Amino acid sequence: MAADQPASGRHDFAAFQATRDYDVRDAAAYTALASDLREHVTGDVRFDEYSQLLYATDGSIYKARPAGVVIPRDVDDVQAAVRVAAEHDVPILPRGAGSSLAGQAVGPGCVVLDLSKHLNDILDIDPEEKRVRIQPGVVQDHLDAALEPHGLKFAPDPASSNRATVGGGIGNNSTGAHSVRYGITDAYTEELDVVLADGSLIHTREVVLDSEEWDDIVERDDREAELYRTVRRLVEENADEIETRYPKLKRNVSGYNLHKVVYERTDGERVINLSKLFVGAEGTLGIVVEATLSLVTKPESTALVLYCYRDLVEAMEAVPRALEFDVSAVELMDDEVFRLARGSPEFAQYAAPIPEEAAAALMLEFDSERHDDFRDAVTATDAHFVSEGNAFHSVHAYTDEEQADLWKLRKAAIPLLMSMEGDPKPYPFIEDATVPPEELAEYVRKFEAVLADHGTSAAYFAHAGSGTLHIRPILNLKRDEEIQTMRSISEAITDLVLEHHGSFSGEHGDGLARTQFNPKMYGPTLWAAFKEVKSTFDPDWRLNPGKVVFQDDDPTDMREHLRYGPAYQSVEPQTTLDFDGDGGFAHLVELCNGCGTCRQTGSDTMCPTYRASKDEAETTRGRANLLRAAISGDLPQEELTSERFQTEVLDLCIGCKGCQNDCPTGVDLAKLKAEVKHQSHEQGSATVRDRLFANIDRVASVGSALAPVANAASRIPGSGRLLERVGGIAADRDPPTFASESFETWFSRRGSRVAPETAEHRVLLFPDTYTNYVYPEAGKAAVRVLEAAGVHVAVPFDAAPSGRAAYSGGFLDLAQKRAEHNVDLLTPLVDEGWSVVFVEPSDVVMFQDEYADLLAGDAVARVGASSYGVLEFLDTYRLATSLPVREVTQRVTYHGHCNQKALNKDHHAAAVLAAVGYEVDALDSGCCGMAGSFGYEAEHYDLSQAIGSILFEQVDESGGDVVAASGASCRTQLGDRAGARRPPHPVELVEKALR
Repeated sequence: MAADQPASGRHDFAAFQATRDYDVRDAAAYTALASDLREHVTGDVRFDEYSQLLYATDGSIYKARPAGVVIPRDVDDVQAAVRVAAEHDVPILPRGAGSSLAGQAVGPGCVVLDLSKHLNDILDIDPEEKRVRIQPGVVQDHLDAALEPHGLKFAPDPASSNRATVGGGIGNNSTGAHSVRYGITDAYTEELDVVLADGSLIHTREVVLDSEEWDDIVERDDREAELYRTVRRLVEENADEIETRYPKLKRNVSGYNLHKVVYERTDGERVINLSKLFVGAEGTLGIVVEATLSLVTKPESTALVLYCYRDLVEAMEAVPRALEFDVSAVELMDDEVFRLARGSPEFAQYAAPIPEEAAAALMLEFDSERHDDFRDAVTATDAHFVSEGNAFHSVHAYTDEEQADLWKLRKAAIPLLMSMEGDPKPYPFIEDATVPPEELAEYVRKFEAVLADHGTSAAYFAHAGSGTLHIRPILNLKRDEEIQTMRSISEAITDLVLEHHGSFSGEHGDGLARTQFNPKMYGPTLWAAFKEVKSTFDPDWRLNPGKVVFQDDDPTDMREHLRYGPAYQSVEPQTTLDFDGDGGFAHLVELCNGCGTCRQTGSDTMCPTYRASKDEAETTRGRANLLRAAISGDLPQEELTSERFQTEVLDLCIGCKGCQNDCPTGVDLAKLKAEVKHQSHEQGSATVRDRLFANIDRVASVGSALAPVANAASRIPGSGRLLERVGGIAADRDPPTFASESFETWFSRRGSRVAPETAEHRVLLFPDTYTNYVYPEAGKAAVRVLEAAGVHVAVPFDAAPSGRAAYSGGFLDLAQKRAEHNVDLLTPLVDEGWSVVFVEPSDVVMFQDEYADLLAGDAVARVGASSYGVLEFLDTYRLATSLPVREVTQRVTYHGHCNQKALNKDHHAAAVLAAVGYEVDALDSGCCGMAGSFGYEAEHYDLSQAIGSILFEQVDESGGDVVAASGASCRTQLGDRAGARRPPHPVELVEKALR
């Protein structure tokens, strides 16, 4: 780092310009730019260093720091931002979810327009015409959910559909697994509203050539007229070259769509539609702010069959024949995908049906619009591929659940591959080249020979039916020689693709990875036409420069602007937690590949703060990007422990642990946060409130001992506001009500009712802080239920608090001390056959997971393996079905705890409730937003409520007779709703069902 760069806090643009070779404008010019943008744009304008770093990467291998970010609220903002950027001669880059894989969404010195946060409305659905009008920030899955009641869908279905925006898909000309049947985005883009490089707005649609409308347009003396005249001329002048050079494939997203912009309609009219040209242009010709799309009917049902092969090339040879069976998708996965899935906690279950010896598998889909009887269709393919062919095993999936499991395995391929241990990774740079399906087998043979010549291998997966194979060579891009190998492989493979009449990109676009090869693919004549198109639409070449086309004096080079390059270095800090199993602190941070799964807002747990705020800074990816910046020199290392980093980056991670499971590469932000918070506390940053929450057990103990007085004091008018001013505790949050008799006192007085010598199971019911001092009723219910199942129950009165509050707050010394005490206390008992059972989910997960990071040795593993949530214990040992229960008729809406979901242990509660007779709706919900102390902190109260509102909506939609939640925080959040009762712990409902 340069000596004059500030060590911590906010870093001004002058320091950025002085120390980084991204763009050489002087700081005063950028200060004026930011000022003008703020004057003319109503949305957020962010030119601080954190924002630059948040938007410096996407889902690709590239990194380029922008000048700043604008988050427009409406179309007027987009136009204003473009005009201001033009006045300052600064490039501008539109961006959706930032999940692009070729570097389309990053650009040095650009003003990034984040269109995902506000421009995300579905404006109109016309079921009769099968059309929809949307803004570009609409997420694909959200669109399909809105269309589902009408029996419709948007045909392109990229694997990233749960977070990718449709606007990004238009910019990229996205496709997906079903392109075999439906084609790609340009086929469904009918009309667009587009902001041009000068800030003007045009509406593109079909215009009949030489009609009155055509004449009216081209006779004007304006930019729009010039666009139409130029595009028509270029298409007609280059008709022969277009016919020769564009590959005859279902998928080709390299270059500009000159072959699709002029066409003959079914009525015989010849039309021009500039919408087709903007599709796949990657934001280099204009910024799409509204789109009218055509839709397709959604088949009522589908079936899948997966064929396993012992040889990859044999699988490829089967593809052309597979296409003859009226399939709607033909997908490929190889053994590397299967291997990584088997080692993943989230995806192992989906890989279970695949035999170990499978080198590759083809997955065929049939839909009800093409097949009346799926079993007949599968019988026919079984006969060909298994009985008569080389497939040795098949997996049939007829139910929605079975099919969903196979699709989850397929869609996880990219992030799973990027989770590979160590610096070598299967990187995307030539990974979506496309050739005719009948040439796939020979293409793969020759591709493997190229890889062998370069001393590497690759992973294979994707859309075999359309000839698109995602082949990712495994390289270490931190080494200069392997960066040169990447370029050499690209040269060889692009030659090979041309030999096989293919396209350099069949799905993921040009970006920084492939733009440099477009002259090779299209030849000098069409390359000149592309540059003329660019100059006509964007005379100063300011829109996302360097993508699709480049200027002769500034060629795009795939080796530049790499996220990891030979100059990349990271600091491996001394840590209190054990990161050896993660490959080290730095490796865990670097596992974030930018795929953006943490931006999904549908199913899964992560990332709750993003779901509420829709702000990139509050994604797991955003926090990982800033952590990587701090350990690699883009920020000073001291920034990690700065007040700003703590409050703006780490404090908004609520420790739900969702990323540990839901992030496909396993970026455990909760663990990283705990370590960095600890290092910050070591430098004296901890506040009185921080220490108070870390030692909440002592507060609760005193509160319980003084319960009548303590509870009354909290009800004194004005006490909440005073506590907020003095201690930062949210006045709008009701404080806990302490129990006058603790759970431990109750149990010591009552004793156990099942003799140990007659019991098959002996358990130690851990007295967690909340159960012990605030809500003993859940602990009492747990005792009664366990005893009804014939279990001998004891309470370890000498146990320390689990350390959860201390760990979450970054007080790792205190958490470690408590873990040591508990492991020493419980190990002899566990070794004698006792189990440790918990009422509170966050405490049992502390034993099952975090203790292994705090302590070394076998004892901690033995204690963790013997630790269970109370309902997990009942379900694991099949005790629920033997409980003496009465008939119950209630329907339970069950919200599970995010920490247990992270370890895939949340299903036990719903299973036990169902076993005793309840009808259970187990919500696919994320964190409640309370997150221990987070929801009590005044500065986080509003965000906590915003996260909670997502859960509240799910609860209301479920409409159960009773709501149940296992976590104390969850019950607090749900109980604090206006007019709501505090939900019971599910073990209380089990107790109520006992006879």
